[in-house]
Amino acid sequence: MKAAVVVSSGFAEAGNKAGEAELRAVAARHRIRIVGPNCAGIINTANGLTPTLETLPPRGRVAIISQSGALAGVLLGWAKRDGLGVSKFVSYGNRADVNEVDLLEYLADDVETGVIAVYVETVSDGRAFMEAAARCSEVKPVVVIKAGRGESGQRATLSHTGSLAGSDAVYDAAFRQCGAIRVESAEEMFDLCRAFAGMKQPQGKRVAIVTNSGGPSILAADRAEAVGLAVAEPCEAAREKLAAFLPAHAALKNPIDLTVEATERGYRETLNVLLATAVAEETASFDSAPLRSGCSEPSVSSVAKEYHAAVAINIAPPYLDSLPIARGIADAAHATEKPVAASFLPEEVTADAVAYLQENGVLDFPTPERAVVAMANMARWSVDARGQAWAIGRRWRRPIAHASGAARTPPLPPAPILEPDAMLFLSACGIETPVFMTAATEDEAPLAAACVGFPCVMKVVSPDILHKSERGGVVVGIHNEADALVAFRAIRRKAGDVAFSGVVVYPQIRGAQEVLIGVARDPQFGPVVAVGLGGIYTELLRDVALRVALVDEEEALEMVRSLKGYGILAGARGRPPCDLEALARMVARVSELPFLYPEIAEIDLNPVFVSSAGAVAGDARIITG
Repeated sequence: MKAAVVVSSGFAEAGNKAGEAELRAVAARHRIRIVGPNCAGIINTANGLTPTLETLPPRGRVAIISQSGALAGVLLGWAKRDGLGVSKFVSYGNRADVNEVDLLEYLADDVETGVIAVYVETVSDGRAFMEAAARCSEVKPVVVIKAGRGESGQRATLSHTGSLAGSDAVYDAAFRQCGAIRVESAEEMFDLCRAFAGMKQPQGKRVAIVTNSGGPSILAADRAEAVGLAVAEPCEAAREKLAAFLPAHAALKNPIDLTVEATERGYRETLNVLLATAVAEETASFDSAPLRSGCSEPSVSSVAKEYHAAVAINIAPPYLDSLPIARGIADAAHATEKPVAASFLPEEVTADAVAYLQENGVLDFPTPERAVVAMANMARWSVDARGQAWAIGRRWRRPIAHASGAARTPPLPPAPILEPDAMLFLSACGIETPVFMTAATEDEAPLAAACVGFPCVMKVVSPDILHKSERGGVVVGIHNEADALVAFRAIRRKAGDVAFSGVVVYPQIRGAQEVLIGVARDPQFGPVVAVGLGGIYTELLRDVALRVALVDEEEALEMVRSLKGYGILAGARGRPPCDLEALARMVARVSELPFLYPEIAEIDLNPVFVSSAGAVAGDARIITG
């Protein structure tokens, strides 16, 4: 026997780790691969193999792999109800042997599978999961639900960046980087699997909404914009064509409201006009710059007014027949290479029309909002995610070298690493730091301040004081030697009985924006890198972009651009723009350090001062262990 599906529970999930270890040992001794234990089995619809407790779905192109048998059973039940075809199903439970990485590696090459749906609670090996998911995402969509978004399980940590490690934000970043599309619910996963399996792929993010009722279409438009679609007005040429056959009281903006008098011809011709290809030279200016997550679409006045997809909404009164409208939508869908989704409501009135749509290959969604969310997620994969998946292997496999091109690995100072030693180490690694002096006594403090120049900043140096400003360990605006002496005495007094190693003095930097750069080690994914608004606003605003390290300068720049505060860094209200390339170089270099120094647990550079002249680390904390 080469394989076993162990449905039985009562193993590690119930505290019986010894029993699961014995199961694993027996299987290894006899070279038997195990799915489970504590699972709901497997299904292969191509050959009829169905050792499972769950509903048997029709044959098709969607693979479902899940840690939870119950959730997978819900998806299979919906699949049977709505005719969604499934290729493979695996509930792998405790993953004593076969896990999500094994399954993704298999499904990447499975010719019977076109879409992969994944439910995970944790992953066994975060980086192996990313590699496998990235390989899949290059050729077929990977749709993921990750349970456990809350912070209840987050570990205690010593630094700002470390507080993110082990959190759901790392999973978010990992899924984005490997091209997987994360969804929020079982309904959203099912909708998206239906869309990928039954609709054409959108090649952009501009959507046209055609309706016979204002309210639901406005809700759909609001939701579309919230999830990243562009709901722009049609161009003048398109409006002229629409006005030629639609009644004068129809709304020719987007959504296009045909009113309750909408006809089969009205839907058909409106969709035909909106989905027609735009002028080639205008389209090229739009399509040559694929949109990335977190980036805005170019201004609609500067690009072609082409729509990449359409959603047709029919809110049917009981006294009108919806079947002609379904025919018009189906005709338009067949006449274009772009995806067309429908949403016919209420169900009891539109049942015949929905059946016609299904028979003619047009997907109907329970609500218009669910239709646009599915469309947005499809566009995210076709426009953004596949490129991310391709890039991940190239980035992770590149050699780690110093930013200047020459490999340099200066020795890491012994723990605990105090701030002056951390700054010297970072400088030796090629990270810009300001000049500084240290002082251990009252006599040395004024001399140190005079050496760095006035005005200057004085900070406490102590292995026991992590957040210096909260302890009164930072004094700014020191203008002369007398100020320096007063500052030293104040810092020494507020340090109290903790270990006191003196002070460090820096020149006071003015006119720069404060940014946080950090690295921490996540339990599943290893080193992660963060960049965000720094200083006292780190905890207040939580405007932080996170990625699984290693990142290169290009991705580091994308991280910066994804911040809500990006406009501040780019030069808001006439202020000179910051040197974002210098900032990106620093982010990329910091992301390399935990690979060069495995003993580094966390790095926190907060603040990093960024201005038009460059980026310089103003404070550094390095935690080992």
